[in-house]
Amino acid sequence: MLNQVHLVEDLRRQLLTPNIILMPCAFDALSAKLIEQAGFSLTFMSGFGVSSARLAMPDTGLISYHEMLEQGRNICHAVGIPVFGDADTGYGNVMNVQRTVHGYIHAGFAGIMLEDQQSPKRCGHTKGKQVVSQLEATERLAAAVDAREQARKMGHDIVIIARTDARATLGLDEAIARGQAFQQLGADIIFIEAPQSVEEMEMICTEISAPQMANMIAGGVTPVLPSEELEKIGFKLAAYPLSLLTASVEAMQQTLFKLKFGQKIESNLSFEDLQKHIGFQDYDNNLRRLSTKKKPDV
Repeated sequence: MLNQVHLVEDLRRQLLTPNIILMPCAFDALSAKLIEQAGFSLTFMSGFGVSSARLAMPDTGLISYHEMLEQGRNICHAVGIPVFGDADTGYGNVMNVQRTVHGYIHAGFAGIMLEDQQSPKRCGHTKGKQVVSQLEATERLAAAVDAREQARKMGHDIVIIARTDARATLGLDEAIARGQAFQQLGADIIFIEAPQSVEEMEMICTEISAPQMANMIAGGVTPVLPSEELEKIGFKLAAYPLSLLTASVEAMQQTLFKLKFGQKIESNLSFEDLQKHIGFQDYDNNLRRLSTKKKPDV
């Protein structure tokens, strides 16, 4: 893992480039490492993904701050690219929000996402979610920005994604108003979750000048568009929160089905390649390097 401040600097440089950034989301250290090996320049630790992989439970506020922090630390230490961390509602009041921001910084995250849902929160494309008042939402975000400023005095930094789920319950106008308020408070990226049409996506990017994130979930309420079209609309980040998790579940189910009925298990990934992806080769190289160093005279 690179120095956390250097990762934040890298992330901020990427946000200044003209092209859209594709961001497959990770749910554990291995998925993050595969994202990096595939050549992507950043990733995002998905709360949905972590809750699914770590607890086999839905993304409904069941996973704790400590569990997310521990998973995030493993992810950040496995890669050398910037990682955003899903911090849900901040895990409590404004003091909890500040603790969460500082905790994510020290875990190695280059970015953090905070949202305005009521606790317990829900996945943004599922039914039954509710948001807090705009006042409480802005207080929550202001606390995060204040924590970022405190961290800067100590030589650290973090990029803040401010998310609103108000579109589903209070309408698009309220969601845009919250996004504008979040930008004025100092959020680096605005994420209005679950717009329901291309026209709504265009309106969001027209009304808010800060970098925007689009959330691409197959079967969700937001149209899944090619990255070129998302860039043309005005989005800076395109997140794919469930693509790797879905692929993993599907592949495991297919393999288990074959095992159950005695069918031959075939894979294009060799055992040797699997070892390379996990890091056996790097481990052995470092072991040889350290073992052959000239020992000092006693």
